[in-house]
Amino acid sequence: MAKRLIPQRRGRAGPHYLSPSHRHVDDVKLPAFDEGEGTIKDLIQAPGRTSPLAVIDFNGKTDYQLAVEGTKVGQTIVVGSDKIKAGNISTLSKIAEGTFIHNIEGKPGDGGKFIKTAGTSGTVVSRGSTVMVLMPSGAIKEFNPNCRAAIGVVAGGGRTDKPLAKAGKNYLTLRSRSKANKKTSGVAMNAVDHPHGGGSHPHVGGPNCIGRNAPTGQKAGFIAPKKRKE
Repeated sequence: MAKRLIPQRRGRAGPHYLSPSHRHVDDVKLPAFDEGEGTIKDLIQAPGRTSPLAVIDFNGKTDYQLAVEGTKVGQTIVVGSDKIKAGNISTLSKIAEGTFIHNIEGKPGDGGKFIKTAGTSGTVVSRGSTVMVLMPSGAIKEFNPNCRAAIGVVAGGGRTDKPLAKAGKNYLTLRSRSKANKKTSGVAMNAVDHPHGGGSHPHVGGPNCIGRNAPTGQKAGFIAPKKRKE
């Protein structure tokens, strides 16, 4: 009897795969209001995140946002402003072309879904009935002009420059984000453990493109890949 693949075991959770959410600071979302001002009170480390967080006071209410390169304690953060300044939050229709942005909403009002990793940013390419944004991956994505985003580059971009030096440090670092610090390739496993396993030498042994509607136990490799554009 075959085993579940490791990604399937992670999806079912369990003590070995649950993220220690009691250590996490807060769920970072853009403010629910359209206009307002706040002051950065502190910059803190956030376990489970690659970037630090900015503690912002909006009229007596504490809010957490991703720290932005160039911001500092005491700086004013404006929501809904036309002014292009690192840390400000505005709708995409008001942000000029060529501006670096992050924490972009997928739908107006969802709080921000895209570009939240340390050191990353997107670039506004064009504005019109839709706003075109150059993503960190190099792809260009369309957004509703009423979607909001934070201006600037997410802080903490140098985190990969310093080596972790030992396996234990890597284990503890990834544990906060509920990610595995070691990975064994499927071709190195036995046939009972993975669809790519088995054989006298490491090789897939057949097509590694799997259909979207295939059973979960077979979904390993390239799932429903798109035809390459010439």
